[in-house]
Amino acid sequence: MKASELRPGMGVIIDGKLGVCVQSVHVTPGNLRAFVQAKIRIIADGNSVDKRLRSTEDIEQAFLDRRDMQYLYSDNIGMVLMDNENYDQVTVPMAMVEEMAKYLKPDTKVTTLMYNGNVVSLELPKIVELTVTETAPQPKGATATNQLKEAVMETGLKTRVPPFIEIGEVLKISTEDGSYLSRASK
Repeated sequence: MKASELRPGMGVIIDGKLGVCVQSVHVTPGNLRAFVQAKIRIIADGNSVDKRLRSTEDIEQAFLDRRDMQYLYSDNIGMVLMDNENYDQVTVPMAMVEEMAKYLKPDTKVTTLMYNGNVVSLELPKIVELTVTETAPQPKGATATNQLKEAVMETGLKTRVPPFIEIGEVLKISTEDGSYLSRASK
């Protein structure tokens, strides 16, 4: 496949190693040749590498199997997921999914990316609903509209929220950048 066809979530073989595309931007600077700036997470070590590829450059695609699974719980080994079709349980090392774990609470459905029968990555839903467990009270007389305060969600995720948000409220949070979107409908 051509580098210009690279999309987030696709599996690729880069420098002989299996990786998953995290981000891909097609750049066309003025009078220069177009290129693709890609961020690839290498599965073996979990490190991310930035690659600049010519738009017409051929890259080897690794075909990943997508499976719907349910997040059950986390322990000291990793995150335990259950396959929704055959009820098999799989433990994913926490080092592989540490950042994603902040968006997941038990019984959340996730899409797993599998290669040769092993889970290599997770696809989170675009928006998750989480409950606020810690936040400062709203300051009296604060009338500025763009003031934000820090809040801690039930999964340990820290985000910035408007001053009117209180403990116990359920919020919609973007999994792309961890930002507050809105209150969840009751």
